Amino acid sequence: MTAAILVLLGGSVGAALRHLLGIWIPARFPWAIFVANVSASFLLGLVAAGTVAGRLPEWLLLLAGTGFCGALSTYSTLANDTLRLAEKGERRLAVANMGINVVFGLVAAFIGAALGRAL
Repeated sequence: MTAAILVLLGGSVGAALRHLLGIWIPARFPWAIFVANVSASFLLGLVAAGTVAGRLPEWLLLLAGTGFCGALSTYSTLANDTLRLAEKGERRLAVANMGINVVFGLVAAFIGAALGRAL
């Protein structure tokens, strides 16, 4: 039960932050989801590697990793934003949207994991 509460708490904060990012960063290009996905990738890499290395407590992975990062990052919104760009005839922006989210997300996760192991 404790694990579910940690995920619920982290998820509620992550989902609320993702919503606020959409309000704070309105743009023709979906920068809010990019910021959310890259930030969550970095934090998840940091927390997961830190937990595996024994430097961070396991409950933090549930709260920050599964809950917060899981709710903050969103593949479904990324896919929807990309589809909307393509439907508007912005195919290059659609491809760029997918590409930068994947590439920068992976880079952020690797940097976060390296930092998490180094803690």
